[in-house]
Amino acid sequence: MSNIKCKRIAILTSGGDAPGMNAAIRAVVLAAHHYHIDVIGFYHGYNGLISAESINQAKLIELNDVSSIIHRGGTFLKSARCEQMLTEVGLKRAAQTLNEKNIDALIVVGGDGSFNGLLALKNYWQGQLIGIPGTIDNDLDGTDFTIGFATAVNTAIEAIDKIRDTADAFERIFIVELMGRHSGHITFNVGIACGAEQVLSFENFSSVAEQQSKLEILATEIKDAQQNRHSSYIIVIAENLWPGGAIEFAKKLTELTDIECTACVLGHIQRGGSPVPKDRLLATKMGVAAVQAIVAGENHIMIAEQNSATCCIALDQAVKHRKKVSQQLIDAQTNILALTAQNQY
Repeated sequence: MSNIKCKRIAILTSGGDAPGMNAAIRAVVLAAHHYHIDVIGFYHGYNGLISAESINQAKLIELNDVSSIIHRGGTFLKSARCEQMLTEVGLKRAAQTLNEKNIDALIVVGGDGSFNGLLALKNYWQGQLIGIPGTIDNDLDGTDFTIGFATAVNTAIEAIDKIRDTADAFERIFIVELMGRHSGHITFNVGIACGAEQVLSFENFSSVAEQQSKLEILATEIKDAQQNRHSSYIIVIAENLWPGGAIEFAKKLTELTDIECTACVLGHIQRGGSPVPKDRLLATKMGVAAVQAIVAGENHIMIAEQNSATCCIALDQAVKHRKKVSQQLIDAQTNILALTAQNQY
């Protein structure tokens, strides 16, 4: 251990919060303590590096600080988006703060926006830069899962199961909007797991012409469900897919079917709550792997999980493309819809 060059690691959480971020911070602190490395936590994301009062935005994280946070949602270091990281002035200020505090390596827990900030920072600061993927969207290339995704899916499933109870009781039509920005990972996983009658996302619902055609098909299927099967009908839809979101989508369907369609936007509830075991384990493995990567001299990399094993991939590769939804999931939903239409349950 005496040959380890790194003496001080900085860590921050950036962008949208994700359940499991606290577990990742805990793992970094514990692993760093093993190697006799100090960990400095910066508050409020990159703003903590850029703020004129950065001295008040940083804290030496002791073991006691992380002793009981593994089960907590959110991030005790707080999070934020930081437009200044898009500017040369902001990047220089961040580099200056890291140098002033004698930081050898910076770990950022976040998504693609946060990692683009890391990539920009490498032109102004010579320390090691490590990313840990923390985003409910699960849209980063090179890793099977991101921290927070499993919990977000679980939260949405629990909510829709409750919506289904009411939908069945009144034979109602619900349109449930799920998060994911421009990615359908949450939508497809939740929709299939909940047995939704329709899953609408960027992967299967794109052009304006296709939207109008799909609306007419949905209207016909909804009328059939009400008249012949007397059943509920749930559509899960990805946010940002339809102009005006689920509320406008429900209005359009109501006009076409002359049947009341109710919109339900789950929103930020999907980001909150105690992380499920899968996210706690993933965050712990990734936090430890991040420190080990630093000790091994790795730089400009993201910690990833592939086939249940942690590995390192280049940061620029992680953000180069948005990870696609598994074609198997898309095909599974297509086949399920075909069978349902034939009443072959």
